[in-house]
Amino acid sequence: MPSTSPLTAVYPGTFDPMTLGHADLMRRAARLFDRLIVAVAAGHHKRTLFSVEERLSMAQELASKHPNVEVIAFAGLLRDFVVGHDGKVVVRGLRAVSDFEYEFQMAGMNRQLMPDVETLFLTPSDQYQFVSGTFVREIAMLGGDVSKFVAPSVLERLKARVVASQQIGA
Repeated sequence: MPSTSPLTAVYPGTFDPMTLGHADLMRRAARLFDRLIVAVAAGHHKRTLFSVEERLSMAQELASKHPNVEVIAFAGLLRDFVVGHDGKVVVRGLRAVSDFEYEFQMAGMNRQLMPDVETLFLTPSDQYQFVSGTFVREIAMLGGDVSKFVAPSVLERLKARVVASQQIGA
């Protein structure tokens, strides 16, 4: 007998900041699953430009167009979060071959920790193939235009953060 429970996928990331590439994957994954949780990592292993609250807010703004998408912060093992939210699939983006090795190893480790959870790799739409939060932060901090890579609401926050960091460093 087929399961009647909704198929839940988890799209984890730091989202520092949430880029249009992230939003593209979120939109496309939302079409594939009954429920998609965008899991914003608290960033215990990375120093982030934005706080987890700010990253949650940016993700929620972009997720608001999709009724089956929830945005939730998490800390600790992804395994605990996925299992705790009845996730059956982990969604990951693959931009380039260089992403593949890391993501492949991570998927293998996740399979060991969560044998009943699958990893689904999505490639970005062509215009977002090389967009990453790291590149966006670096370009913005050096005064470059990142308006093609982030939503207007994220751009405003990014500009404000760049100005604030320049004032602190002055």
